[in-house]
Amino acid sequence: MKTVFSFLFFFVLATTMWADHNGSIRGSILDAVNKSPLAGVSVSLSGPLNSRGYTDELGFYQFNNLPAGAYTLKINYLGYAPFTEQVEVRDSETSTVKTFLEQAPIELKELEISADPEVNQQTIPALDIQLRPVNTAQDVLRMVPGLFIAQHAGGGKAEQIFLRGFDIDHGTDIALNVDGIPVNMVSHAHGQGYADLHFLIPELVDRVQFAKGPYYPGYGNLCTAGYVGFQTKNALEHNVLKITAGQFNNFRTVGAFKLLDKPDAARPQNAYLATEYAYSDGYFDSPQAYNRFSAFLKYNAALSANTYLNASASTFTSRWDASGQVPERAVASAQIGRFGAIDDTEGGQTSRSNLNFRLTTALPDGALLKNQLYYSQYAFELYSNFTFFLNDPVNGDQIRQKEQRQLLGYTGSYKRVDQWGAVQCETELGIQFRFDGVNDNELSRSKGRQTTTQRLALGDVNEYNFGVWVDEKIRLGKRFILNPGLRFDQFQFMYVDKLQETYDRKIETAQLASPKLNAWYTVNQRVQLFAHSGYGFHSNDTRVVVAQQGREILPRALGFEAGTTVKILPRLLVTLGAWRLHLNQEFVYVGDEAVVEPSGKTTRQGLDLAARWQLSSWLYADADLNYSFARADDTPEGENLIPLAAAWTSIGGLSFQLNNGLNGSMRYRYLGDRPANEDNSVVAKGYFLSDLVLNYTRKRFEIGLTVQNLFNREWNEAQFDTESRLFDEIEPVSEIHFTPGTPLNIAGHISLFF
Repeated sequence: MKTVFSFLFFFVLATTMWADHNGSIRGSILDAVNKSPLAGVSVSLSGPLNSRGYTDELGFYQFNNLPAGAYTLKINYLGYAPFTEQVEVRDSETSTVKTFLEQAPIELKELEISADPEVNQQTIPALDIQLRPVNTAQDVLRMVPGLFIAQHAGGGKAEQIFLRGFDIDHGTDIALNVDGIPVNMVSHAHGQGYADLHFLIPELVDRVQFAKGPYYPGYGNLCTAGYVGFQTKNALEHNVLKITAGQFNNFRTVGAFKLLDKPDAARPQNAYLATEYAYSDGYFDSPQAYNRFSAFLKYNAALSANTYLNASASTFTSRWDASGQVPERAVASAQIGRFGAIDDTEGGQTSRSNLNFRLTTALPDGALLKNQLYYSQYAFELYSNFTFFLNDPVNGDQIRQKEQRQLLGYTGSYKRVDQWGAVQCETELGIQFRFDGVNDNELSRSKGRQTTTQRLALGDVNEYNFGVWVDEKIRLGKRFILNPGLRFDQFQFMYVDKLQETYDRKIETAQLASPKLNAWYTVNQRVQLFAHSGYGFHSNDTRVVVAQQGREILPRALGFEAGTTVKILPRLLVTLGAWRLHLNQEFVYVGDEAVVEPSGKTTRQGLDLAARWQLSSWLYADADLNYSFARADDTPEGENLIPLAAAWTSIGGLSFQLNNGLNGSMRYRYLGDRPANEDNSVVAKGYFLSDLVLNYTRKRFEIGLTVQNLFNREWNEAQFDTESRLFDEIEPVSEIHFTPGTPLNIAGHISLFF
């Protein structure tokens, strides 16, 4: 270790000496309207020395070791007008440049395949979020190519997620965050990694960053199939009041208001407040009475020329009733209708409040220092009945899952870029800490939400995760990037079982190192090749860890991927990748039964295709096609399918933006048939749906129409092969239980801008 630090010391010293007599350019790029910094902007430098750079989170970029002379800066950013600027560089001096970019219509022909992988990673979501109308947090989540969601408990429960051959349940194998705050709840009362995104107000989403696979050192626990990060807006362009109303007593209102707006001050600062209220009875025979309220307050300030503070506070609460999953036999016999219920006393309530502080500092040498501290207070209570009268023929099988949680975390990183001749090294060192303190993590049998008939599990969970990582991007010339990385995680799991007569605290610890290696080769401005590899993991539930001593606590995932990003035509961008992912033995805590359910090693592999095509100056097409092959490794052929793992998925559509204010999209979603059990004797039926959004947007207002399931297809949103017994049945039956998908659903909205 001393040798490594000595090398780094002399490397930095030598780089500094190299730069002593040359000049440099230090610039910042901001939005011309709200003066907020723009991250990921491409800056090309031509002159005595040619180079390319990209802005960091504060909108800064820097070119060092420049021979004296006249240089030309060419600035390109998706959704903004290109900009060119002349800069004079003198020996041993730093030239300072400040640029304000004007927003402009998207032109794919201006987009170049970037040599920076992080910029390419943001290109597709940046395109999608600007072109696709977004009305719910689920609409934003669907922007991840190949990701499908299903709601099966009245709208208030976290969605079930499907991605890359996984039935991720509610978040076991995908890491979600909003402004760096983890969404996933580990050792949750309902299931490991439970990720409820309903607290996010979709109109506030500014950027979406996602990547698939376990290849990224900055992401640890739960990042096996991939991660999704949402960034909220730092500033509002104008105040907004939006009202939406539609069928099934759907009503939603959103307000976003500037509280402080000083973009031109010596130290710019701004603040805004946004609120959301939603109500829906849903399309079920038993009204859902779904209520949701959210509030979000954000403050941003330049504490100095190089230090930026983001602070936010939010709160969210929801309450709902649900019809749950219904058995096919009850609908076929006309015992209930398709939108009926066996137990209509299901439902729940949940709340979450967040505090978040992020301090970002651009150091004089161009390095970036980030510190983030966050806190969440969370409550959850859910009533479900999946088996009806299987276990309790008198009272029924309703269960209650409940918990109270405190979540505290810190993330810090230091990133710098060093130049050594033709070799550029971008080094990021990071540290993370997360503590989950869960009180009264409960599973009980109940009746009608009012009576507790039996406690099955009740305890307190304390879970600590400490992680450090290093991420090194080595640019060998202008075309080749090698990206080794290493992550190390330490966990402590503690559980106190409150159903025991005597106090019994159980503690387990585990450590894991996760190496990564990625590479990119930019053939030219239109073609890039990439290869990824790396280990990842997801932790098991604390109750699994303390109950299964000697078993694997942090099951590993090993992934490989290779592919290309190509601009086939000036306005056609295509990404194609082939991937493979292995998972080790894991033990899953089944929150609905309070039992530990083992599953063996698995292998998943597949192909991803994403295409974005600008057909004209106002018309855009997109399509994502995904195939996955998922199998259990140690199970005989024919009995080794992974239930609910989708083989084929596809999303896509047309989006348009006319100069007269008309805009919108027509989109499709396709999910193929899936095995509902291990031998495919029971099949979960797929679906093909179309949705339509039309808007008329002017400077001061917008009116719009949203149509879900345009052709009124009959489809099942969530499906499970479940054994259940109805009240009048003697023997249980195992078959598909489903939540029906929305029929034709029309809603209109009006927004006022002021």
